Amino acid sequence: MSLPTALAEIVDDFGAVEGQDKLQMLLEFSRELPPLPAELEEGAMEPVPECQSPLFLSVDAADRSRVRLYFSAPAEAPTTRGFASILAQGLDGLAAEEILAVPDDFYLELGLGHIVSPLRLRGMSAMLSRVKRHLRA
Repeated sequence: MSLPTALAEIVDDFGAVEGQDKLQMLLEFSRELPPLPAELEEGAMEPVPECQSPLFLSVDAADRSRVRLYFSAPAEAPTTRGFASILAQGLDGLAAEEILAVPDDFYLELGLGHIVSPLRLRGMSAMLSRVKRHLRA
C-alpha cells in the first residue's frame, strides 16, 4: 500500500504496538487534534453523520497543491477525535492528487479492528470519503 509519508509513518507507529497500546496511541492522537483557525466556525463545517459522535470537517482546496483539512469533534469523543487527528496529521497540506490516491481502506492497516467497533471504523472511512468528495467536486 502506497501512502503519503506522514500517513505511512502513522500507520507504521500503530503497527509497532499491540493491543491496548494501540488504543492508548489513538487517545494520544485525540489530544493532538489541531484547533480550528479563528475564522472557521463549526457551524460552517460539514457534518459527518456516519460518525457515532458529532464530527465536522472543512476542506480548503483553493490551492490544490496544498489542501488544508480541518476537523472538529468534542473532547468527550476521543475515538472520533483520534481518527480525525490521524487524517489531519497524515494528510493536511498535501496535494489533492496525493490525498485522492490514499486507499479508502488504509485505516485497516492501523490494526484497530479488534479494539474499535466496526461502526467507529466506518466513521473514519466516511471522513476520508467526504474529504475525497470535496476534492473531486
